[in-house]
Amino acid sequence: MTNRRFSFIAVGIGLVLLSFPALLAQQRGPAPAPRSAAPPVQTQTPPQPQPYRAPRSSDGRPDLNGIWQALDGPNWNIEPHAADSGTAPQLGAINAVPPGIGIVDGPIPYKPEALTQRNENYKNRMSMDPEAKCYLPGVPRAMYMPQPFQIIQSADHIMMVFQYAGAIRTIYMNDPKPAPAPSWMGWSNGHWEGETLVIETTGLDDRTWFDRAGNFHSDELKVVERLKARSADVLDYEATIEDQKVFTRIWKISVPLYRHVEKNAQIMEFKCVEFAEELLYGDLRKKPVAK
Repeated sequence: MTNRRFSFIAVGIGLVLLSFPALLAQQRGPAPAPRSAAPPVQTQTPPQPQPYRAPRSSDGRPDLNGIWQALDGPNWNIEPHAADSGTAPQLGAINAVPPGIGIVDGPIPYKPEALTQRNENYKNRMSMDPEAKCYLPGVPRAMYMPQPFQIIQSADHIMMVFQYAGAIRTIYMNDPKPAPAPSWMGWSNGHWEGETLVIETTGLDDRTWFDRAGNFHSDELKVVERLKARSADVLDYEATIEDQKVFTRIWKISVPLYRHVEKNAQIMEFKCVEFAEELLYGDLRKKPVAK
């Protein structure tokens, strides 16, 4: 009797142990379904900014009217240069040459004899620089002198009025003609290529320089300029320089021009002839001015 009782108990314990995993599984619920692979992340390419399009003038062309000016560096030297002493040591740092990164696309490709002349110009720049004599600056120097100029635009002509020495350029937009004679500011014919104003200038006087460092050209200089609005207040200016007498190849300069946004911005008078009289004619005085 006792053996039967133990047999029943053993069988009962076995059944409980066999059924325990099933009961545990019921309590836990159904097994989770296998995870599927995550969907690929889709990246969107950000929209590319549209190039700036200048407001239109009455004839539908880009409106470049305004008062513009380059920063001061290129007028000292269009090539990269370190800081240097100025032409008047008694003025100390006031007349010192600030450093500049240059605006040329590489070393200026002078012919050997022209490079010698440039170096002589530099040594004698205090008396030989046309700017010191108040000569008109010529092209392209007028565009990056440290004084403002104004663009006045119409369909047939574009005027550029410069504060320095009262210089003026007229760009003829219709019926291009060759330069009738050499002149300080040359003869300029222009046309539009989309958003870009293109100006070809010839007939330039060979007495003008590119900067205060003695970089120069001959009377065969041809300058092709390109002006395009980068934004409402910045113009991209580029000039291609060609002069077979002085250079071994064509080369380029490029510099941004910034709009004067002051509410009272204007071109003022800078008649510099009176400032240059002593430099030009002082040696003709019977009694030289004491220094």
